[in-house]
Amino acid sequence: MSSQKTQGGKATQVRKQIAVIPGDGIGKEVIPQAVQAIQATGAAVDFTDFDWGADRYLRDGTTVPPEGFAMLGRDFDAILVGAFGDPRVKTNIHAKEILLGMRFRMDLYANVRPVRLLDAALCPLKGVEPKDVDFVVLRENTEGVYTDAGGVFKQGTADEIATQEDINTRKGVERIIRYAFEYCKTHTKLDGSPRSKVLMCDKSNAMTHAGGLWQRVFREVSAEYPQITAQHMYVDALCMQMVRDPRQFDVIVTNNLFGDIITDLSAGLQGGLGMAASGNIHPGRTSMFEPVHGSAPPIAGKNQANPFGAILTAAMMLAHLGFEKESARIEAAVLEAVRQKKVTQDIGGSLGTKEAAAWIQKFLSS
Repeated sequence: MSSQKTQGGKATQVRKQIAVIPGDGIGKEVIPQAVQAIQATGAAVDFTDFDWGADRYLRDGTTVPPEGFAMLGRDFDAILVGAFGDPRVKTNIHAKEILLGMRFRMDLYANVRPVRLLDAALCPLKGVEPKDVDFVVLRENTEGVYTDAGGVFKQGTADEIATQEDINTRKGVERIIRYAFEYCKTHTKLDGSPRSKVLMCDKSNAMTHAGGLWQRVFREVSAEYPQITAQHMYVDALCMQMVRDPRQFDVIVTNNLFGDIITDLSAGLQGGLGMAASGNIHPGRTSMFEPVHGSAPPIAGKNQANPFGAILTAAMMLAHLGFEKESARIEAAVLEAVRQKKVTQDIGGSLGTKEAAAWIQKFLSS
C-alpha cells in the first residue's frame, strides 16, 4: 500500500495502488472507461488488472486464487470492481465467492450509496430539482440474511421447509450506526451545507428481535451526537416517502436486506442503476468500489451500457483516497455530459458506451 518516502529531506507521496477487477458482462466494458477517466485527471495512481470472473472460472475453475483477499488488503489502497454474473455459470458461484467473499472476508461493513440527482430530466418525479435529491444510504454489509445461515428440509416435497436466518450482532449494528453519525458529522451536501439528520430504517414492529437491537443501539449512539437529529421510519413507510418527497432525507442507515432494496429504489430518483455509484468501506483498510448496475447479459458487448455509474464510482474512490480535486473534476464532467445530452440511450441520449465515456475523457483532458 502507499506511504510516504523521503527524498532529499522532503516527504513525497507514493502513488496509490488500485486493483481492477472488471468481472463479467458490461463490467468489462464500463470499468476500463472508468480507469481511463481517472487517468485523464492525472491522479497519482497505478492500476493492476485481475481476471477474476466467469471467463476464468470456466477456464480453470478459479473463483478467487489462494490468499487473494489477503493480497488485496496487503498490496492495494483500493479495489475497483465491475459486475458479476454470467448465464454460462448457472450456480453463479464465482459471483458469490468473489463479490460477497470480498465484502465478508475483508470485513467491508459499510456500503455507502450516494443518491444525487444531476439533472431534473433524469428524475421520474414531477417538480423535483437536483437540490431536492441529495442524500446517502448506508447499508450494513456483512450481516443480515446475506450470511446464508439457514437451510432446507425435505426439499422437493410437499412438506419442504426453508429457513433463512437474519443475523444481527451488537458489534455489527453499532459500528454501522456509528459510521452513519460520523458520516453525517464530516460530510456536506452538494451545495456545501452541512448534513444534519440520521434516519434509521427498520421493521421493528414485525421483526421484534432484530428490530429491538437496532432500536436500542440507535438510541444509545444517537445520544452521543446531540447536534445531529435522529429519526426513524419503518421500511415500508420509507419507500413511500422516498417517492413522495425525497427532500426530507439526509443520511439513512439500515440493515443489509432493506439497504439492498431501498438503494435500488433510490437509484430510480437519479436516473436509474446506470447512474449509481457505491463504496464498500472499512475505515483504515483497503476498501472496494463498484457500480451497482449488475452484469446485464442482454446488453453486454453491444456498446449500450451506461458508463457513468462506473465513472462516478471512480470519482467516489478518488475522494476516498484523498484526490478531492480529481474526484470533483470527474463529477463536473459527468454533470456537463448530462446537461449536454452526451449520454447513453437509457438516460435520453444517443451515444454508445465508448462514445459517452470518450466525451468525458475529452472534457477532462481539455
